[in-house]
Formats: sequence, C-alpha cells, structure tokens
Amino acid sequence: MALTAIAGKKATDNKATPLSDQRKAEYIFMQAQNEKLKDNYDAFYDLLSYAHEIDPTNTAISYYMGMCLLKMNNTTKERCEEGLALMKQHFEAQPEDLYETTFYSDANMQLGHPDEALRAIKLLNEYNPNRLELQVRLAEAYSRSGDFAKSNATYDSIAAIFGDAIQITSSKIENYMAMNDSAGALNEMRGLLATAPQNDSYNIAMSSLCQHYGMNDSALYYLDRAQEYAPDNGYIYLARAEYYNTIGDSVAYEQQIYNALTAEQLEVDDKLSVLLGYIREQLAKEDTTQRIDNLFTALIKQHPHEAKIHQLYSEYLYAKKDVKGAIEQLGYSLDVNPTDASGWRNMVILNMLDDNYADAIKASEKALEYNPDNLDLYSYVAGCYHQMKEYGKAVETYRKILSLTDSTDLSRQAELYTGMGDTYSEMEDTAMTVQCYERALELDPVNSSALNNYAYYLAQRGQDLDRAERMAALAVKDDPDNANFIDTYAWVFFAKKDYEKALIHIKQAVENDEDEHLLEHYGDILWFNGEKEQAIEQWTKALEKEPENQLLQRKVKDKKYYENEK
Repeated sequence: MALTAIAGKKATDNKATPLSDQRKAEYIFMQAQNEKLKDNYDAFYDLLSYAHEIDPTNTAISYYMGMCLLKMNNTTKERCEEGLALMKQHFEAQPEDLYETTFYSDANMQLGHPDEALRAIKLLNEYNPNRLELQVRLAEAYSRSGDFAKSNATYDSIAAIFGDAIQITSSKIENYMAMNDSAGALNEMRGLLATAPQNDSYNIAMSSLCQHYGMNDSALYYLDRAQEYAPDNGYIYLARAEYYNTIGDSVAYEQQIYNALTAEQLEVDDKLSVLLGYIREQLAKEDTTQRIDNLFTALIKQHPHEAKIHQLYSEYLYAKKDVKGAIEQLGYSLDVNPTDASGWRNMVILNMLDDNYADAIKASEKALEYNPDNLDLYSYVAGCYHQMKEYGKAVETYRKILSLTDSTDLSRQAELYTGMGDTYSEMEDTAMTVQCYERALELDPVNSSALNNYAYYLAQRGQDLDRAERMAALAVKDDPDNANFIDTYAWVFFAKKDYEKALIHIKQAVENDEDEHLLEHYGDILWFNGEKEQAIEQWTKALEKEPENQLLQRKVKDKKYYENEK
C-alpha cells in the first residue's frame, strides 16, 4: 500500500501543487502508513489528513483519505459520498490497481451505487482477465445490479475456464429464481445432479428446489434417494422435517425432529438450532405437553456433558415459569462450564426470583470471581440481604458498592442511596432513612426510584404530604406505566384523606398490575370511599396471592377492621 502512494497519479490541475509540496506529502503519507502498520490509527488519520491538505492532487492519498471517511465511527451519508468521490479520483487515474479498485467497487455496491460498482469491477477484469475471484465478483455485481442473465453468462464463462462447482450452480439457480425461470433453475440443478447422482447433498438440494416450486412428490423422491445413499446423514432428517412441516404433516414432522436430535452425525450446535426453532413454534402455539421436555431428555442422554444443552433447557423452563427446574438445569451447565460469567449472573437472578436469597448470594460470590468489577452483582447481594432481613449486611454492601462507584456516576450513586434508605426504613432508623433519601435526590433530583420511595415513606408516616405528592407526581410523569409509582401517588392522596383522587389512581395502578400489595391498597381505598363489599373482594384477591399475610386475614375476616382499629 505504501508503494502505491509513490505511484499515485496527479489530477489534471497538479500544477497547483509545487513539486516540493508533492514530495513532502508523499513523505508524510509514508509516515502515515507506518503508523497504520503499528495500529496507531489516530496518528495514521492525522498524518493522512495533513498529507491530503498539502497535496490534494495525489490520487493515492485521496483514495486512503476517502477510505477513512467511509470507516469512521458514526459516519454520515454525506461523509460516505465525499469518501467515494475521493476514492474515485484514484480509480479513474489507475483503474488497474487490484486492491483499490476492488474495494472501491465493493463500497459503491454497499452504499447503493450498483452501476458504478459494476463499471469498476468490469474495468478491473479487463486488466486481469484470468483472475477467478474477479470474475466471481463481476457475476455477483451483475446479479446485484439486476442483470441476472449476464450474471449467469459470466458464471458459465467461469465454469468453462475453471470447472463447474456447487457454488456456481447455487448462484445460477438463485438468478433463475429471481427471473421466475423455474425451468432454468430445475435444469441447472439436474445438470449438477447428473455429474454425481449419488451425492446426498445434491439430492437434498434438488428436493428443496422441487419443494419451492410445489413439486412435493418429486421433493420426497429426492429425499428418499439422499437417505438411500447416505443413511447416516443426520442433515437429511432436517430436510425431511422441513418437508413435512411445509405440507402440514405434524406427526411426521415431529418424528423427523426427534430423529435429527438423536442422530449421531449431526453437530450439537445444529441440533440446538433445530430444537430452538421447534421450541419457538410450540411456545407460539401455547403447547403445554411433555414433547419438548422429552426431546431435551433424549438430547441430554446423548450429550450429558454439553453445557449449551442444559443452558437452553434452563431458558425453556424459565419461559414456562418453572424457575426451580431452570435453576437445576443451569446448575448442570455451570458444573460443566464453571467459568461462564453470564451463567452465574443468570443463576443469581433465578434464585432471587425463587426467593432463594442465600443461594443467590452464593452464586453472586461465584460470579464475582469472574467479574470482580461488576457492580450490578454487588447490588444483587445487597438486595438479597435486604430480603433476608439482614439489614446490617445490606447497608455494608451498599457502602462497599459506593466506594467502588465512579464519582461522576451520579445516577448509580442515587440508586444506591435509595437502596440504603429503603433498608434503614426497615430498620426504623428515621434519621438515616431521611438522610439517605435526601442524599439520593441531592445527587439526582429527578431519580424516579428515589422520588417514589421517599414519597411512599412520607405517606406511610403522614409527614410532609404536600412534598410527598409533588415527588410522587414527578415519578409517575417519568414512568407513567409503572404500577408501583401510580400506587404511591394514590397512597399519598389516601394519607391526605382525599379518597376520591386516591381511588382514581389506584384503579389505574391495578389495571397495570394486580400485585397483592396493590390489591390490598385498592381494598383500603375502596373501604374509605364507602364501597365496603368491593373492598373485601379486593382484600380476598390479595390474600389468595399471599395467604400467610396475617393483616390481610384480619381485614377479610373482620368486616369492621378499620372501625375496630379506630
């Protein structure tokens, strides 16, 4: 590439650049190329820009300047067009340059100029008539320009010189299909099959083509031939599965899926791809039968130590809301691949969802061995300690995360102080609770979590309710579909004894989420709006979701609960 710079031709107005500047620009360009070889791309670009500024008539310098404009991060359409224009200068001056013209053609094709791409690669072929890769590029350029007939003619020329190949046949068939020439496509495939009638891959390809054109009997005939010639080829089962799926024979389809997954010759990644597609189909149909579990059982029996299989099974079980099963399968995956950092992170989350907070902490500690700087993992640990009512350890963990947090990351710091405020609230440490919430809002005044949690804390205590209303309103404005935020807003009005407004907002919250906490609030607010039967109905719904809640039990059993409390 550096030598190309020395040979770079000048544009017609090269008299505008003194000879001394031309030589200076070439020398700087050589320095730029040296920096590029050392992967010093910033220095390369700076030197290249300087060389181009000194001598904009050197087409080689212009070419590489244009390449830089195309490859910049966040490049714009205008910058790309400017880059192509600079590259074109060199192409027009030296179209025989193999690398430069090839890249110029590719760039034009990618940026939506197929005619210019075709012109460039045609001209390059004239200078290099016997280069296979250039002739293939020419055929592809014809195809992408929409001239499928010339593309096929070029492929025929390639075959005449270099011999036929499956890649050439495949490309020609794609062209015939684009021209809606079914006879041409089928004849092309028959011609290839005639060269090796017992080739199982060719028979599978012929079957697929027949099926594309609705020739189902012929498609099955060629699949049978493929299996006759290669009975151990697991990929034939995939082709058969696709065939039966297309014609709507679900029983035969599932049998072929099973055959494919248990075939010894099929690679594990291909099996997982097949199974993933099948799972998506069944989930879309809301299939709740055991068929997918049976397939996983068969696959695990065949490949008991493949972590990817257990991982996919875990994801499937989670999708079925079987969290315990998902944890078990992910555990097997991590036994096989204990360095899987993302797997350990998922194990943390699954255990938290299953309320296994001690196990979640253990998984976090393991995950932190592979991700020592992952602050989210520490946050999970703090949350787990909070749920386990080990509030001292939760606060200690929050403080540790704060010490590791970038001082400029105000949003994360605010979230951490909010978490600490929630924990101190459970510890009934009023002074520290208020201090943490105030610190969170000082760092990030519009942090919706801090606004919501502080507002709820004040509402629960009947303190500074006007401020609580303002904070809750800001949180809802930031996230208007968040049921918990809307619930807080309703609860502030409840604390202010504005029961009508409270009812309006709690109804909206319950429309978004029928969490037991929200249903209990709904019942409370209904009660004070005089709708006592409806209140008991909502408390009963909440109790069904949380049967051990003694306060809910009292509300449901004692219809005069609030009067008795008074």
